[in-house]
Amino acid sequence: MKELTRITLNPAVMGGKPCIRRMRVTVGMIVGLIASGHTREEVLNLYPYLEPEDIDEALSYAAWRVEEIDVPIHPASAALPDKGTA
Repeated sequence: MKELTRITLNPAVMGGKPCIRRMRVTVGMIVGLIASGHTREEVLNLYPYLEPEDIDEALSYAAWRVEEIDVPIHPASAALPDKGTA
């Protein structure tokens, strides 16, 4: 994946959510607008300080995050013996 230079993370801004260029516009806001049927042009009109590349990177970031898999590990399960060896 290419380097995302427009997505910023700061715990003091928007609760640490990924934002566009240190602004108080989150990736989730942009992705949500596109997902709900707004066109890129509409998003740019709603947020005139955004640039088309901001939308591109927001969508790229969201797609990358969706591909990550979080597997919860129960701390006690590491101590259990494997049933095939016990």
